[in-house]
Amino acid sequence: MDQENSFFIDIECRQNNHVGEIICGDVFLSRRIKEEGRTIAVLSDGMGSGVKANVLATLTASMAMNFTIEHREVARTAEIIMNTLPVCSVRKVSYSTFTIIDIEDDGTTTIVEYDNPICLVMRGQSEFDPGWEDLVLESDQNKGKKLKICKFKARLEDRIFFWSDGIVQSGMGSRAFPFGWGRDALGEYVQKIVKYTPYASSGKLAQKVINSALLHDGDKPKDDSSCGVIYYREPRKLLLATGPPFDEQNDIEYALKVRRFKGKKIIAGGTTAEIVGRELALKFDAGIDSEDSELPPVSYMEGINLVTEGILTLGKVARLLESYDSNSRLGNGPADQIIKMLLESDRIHVLNGTRINVAHQDPNLPVELEIRRTVVKRVVGLLEEKFLKNVDIEYM
Repeated sequence: MDQENSFFIDIECRQNNHVGEIICGDVFLSRRIKEEGRTIAVLSDGMGSGVKANVLATLTASMAMNFTIEHREVARTAEIIMNTLPVCSVRKVSYSTFTIIDIEDDGTTTIVEYDNPICLVMRGQSEFDPGWEDLVLESDQNKGKKLKICKFKARLEDRIFFWSDGIVQSGMGSRAFPFGWGRDALGEYVQKIVKYTPYASSGKLAQKVINSALLHDGDKPKDDSSCGVIYYREPRKLLLATGPPFDEQNDIEYALKVRRFKGKKIIAGGTTAEIVGRELALKFDAGIDSEDSELPPVSYMEGINLVTEGILTLGKVARLLESYDSNSRLGNGPADQIIKMLLESDRIHVLNGTRINVAHQDPNLPVELEIRRTVVKRVVGLLEEKFLKNVDIEYM
């Protein structure tokens, strides 16, 4: 099953720090290995909280990620991690837990867990048993330590919820949850939120889980808490057309590619919009009000979701994506609108025309006006590496 026709893997993790700590002792990493068609997610919970816990969890998560990328054998990976980490002198346990989720593009998914609360696999709206097995370590140093492992073939609309024990233990000592929220009650809650919001993104579901845990702790988390969600869903497609084709004779072909695309469409560039409008005889309306003093206003064209100016707007898109994080708030300016659409999409096709715009060759213009190809490559790089989007560029 080619991923082109299968699914997009939407991965998000949300976290709350232990009360009073400015850094989280849980660490989440995710990587897309494009060449192999694999996506890997890792969550590690360092013992204690604050900087020390964060250092231990970072060490664990990065080792787990690197060994998984290298296809190291699971037991060997676990042994190396455990032997590298210091051991608590009192409890004789190593200082970090981990969950590793390795997903191939055909849906083959392997989960390895050590000491994190067991994750929940959902098939549609009900819990699915992926067939967990215990792998008991044999070496002298780690004899008897247990890893939980499963391997299954995911389907469209499957989800995986994984977490650190701050979620499961939230509310401990309270009247409502004397022994903490507990894995069973947490599982029931997850099934309920999936049932009521069946198409919610991973980020929204993860946020709901950590908000509930926070509520149980009276807004003062007694432990770092993390919830990650993986959602195998129908890919949402977007076309970004920017720049006229190199050869004017290809204008009609370029315009037809825009028309035939199934999904949302953005045109970034005045000349590009003129060509598409002219060749397809579309109604075009230049915008007047600008929501962003740095950029020309958005225009309107039938059948196109968003029409903006080109190079300046894309340059700003690149800058905003570079600094974007979970606390970023987007406005309504042209660059902000492009980013909202990019982040809501999974498969992005960039149609990059390569005709040189004479206006951009004026030596008096600021250096900001980098050649279009460079700006587009910057945006594509960020979308692939930072946001794990599936992007391809077609030059014309």
